[in-house]
Amino acid sequence: MSTDTTDGADADNELRERITNFLRRNFPQIQMHGGSAAIAHLDREKGEVTVQLGGACSGCGISPMTIQAIKSRMVKEIPEIETVHADTGAAAGADGDLGGTSSGGMSPSFPGETTDDGGDDEGPQAPF
Repeated sequence: MSTDTTDGADADNELRERITNFLRRNFPQIQMHGGSAAIAHLDREKGEVTVQLGGACSGCGISPMTIQAIKSRMVKEIPEIETVHADTGAAAGADGDLGGTSSGGMSPSFPGETTDDGGDDEGPQAPF
């Protein structure tokens, strides 16, 4: 009986490694532009994976295209995966830090926008 558990864990680890290699191989520009990608959740039985993009991806204008490319390519290249969920955001994935996006302290501001934080106003803050 313990063999089944070990075999399942081995299969999960092997699939996780293939997904990670897929991301590295197909999307090196994510890392080149200061972004990161991590597997947030994997359900081998359902054929579902959730990929969390972080770092510079969180505010990037082309991240929706990157997400769409990940979704369409991964199901073609990894037969065990039927559904890909991918997103950017402030929450870190279960597999580790995503470039500090979990700090949540700063949100982008826009020219002319004012906030009353009680401190000296030096103008709008840069989103980075």
